[in-house]
Amino acid sequence: MAVLVAVFGLAACGTTGQPAPAPTSSAPAVTTTAEAPKTTTTAPATTAAPAAWQVGAHPLPLRKDGFGEIEPTPQVLRNRSLPTTDFLPPPANGQYAATVNAVPQSVLARSTWQAACPVKSTDLRYLTMSFWGFDGKAHTGEMLVNATVAEAVTKVFGQLFAAHFPLEEMRVTRADELDAPPTGDGNNTSAFVCRPVRGQTNWSAHAYGLAIDLNPFCNPYTKGDLVLPELASAYLDRSWRRPGMVLAGDSTVRDFAAIGWSWGGAWQNPTDRMHFSATGE
Repeated sequence: MAVLVAVFGLAACGTTGQPAPAPTSSAPAVTTTAEAPKTTTTAPATTAAPAAWQVGAHPLPLRKDGFGEIEPTPQVLRNRSLPTTDFLPPPANGQYAATVNAVPQSVLARSTWQAACPVKSTDLRYLTMSFWGFDGKAHTGEMLVNATVAEAVTKVFGQLFAAHFPLEEMRVTRADELDAPPTGDGNNTSAFVCRPVRGQTNWSAHAYGLAIDLNPFCNPYTKGDLVLPELASAYLDRSWRRPGMVLAGDSTVRDFAAIGWSWGGAWQNPTDRMHFSATGE
């Protein structure tokens, strides 16, 4: 249960401590995609956060089930628009760019991968992809995915970039985050995390690099009285449309469906609004 608490209480997949700088070691390139999807969409106006909020700074008391206590959403996070901190160079000229490479050892070492995981490290790929932040600026994120879906994932995120769909953060989940106390305020978009399904012992699709959680805070998981991230209850009102939300029938759901991925927001119990999966799980 400690794994589940940390992964979904801190950033819906971890805390928000910044990752190590971009790897300096050169990994053998598998493929590279850098062609920008054409778009005439203009960037949204930059919206500053109404007050400072340090993500991951306030651990929550624990429930009997091991998750953090569900608390009201802080006012500053009710219409969340926190800035993105760059740890990789932003895309040149604000154009979409993506790379697909074997996973550098420096990245693997700070990830959640270990020999007991159900996927070999050589079957994962390290992606870098452009994204728009809630600050209206273009950034570069990183992600680990299964090699079989790498090209399809870069295509979908190119479409999200063309649509100016905002993401707050996109980085590889660190190993130390799995045992960290939940803070319930994370919003990291990520894919590979070597962990079981919530509340179960079998491996999650994330452990194979075949699932992505998109803006977890804006698209929370719910089951009974459980909300993950634990401070995201304000985003259960799906009639109040805010940037970064995924809604039934929208272009984000259609873009993932076009590559054969399903959306957990269509599930009844649990309802996993952040979750897209190549396996249907």
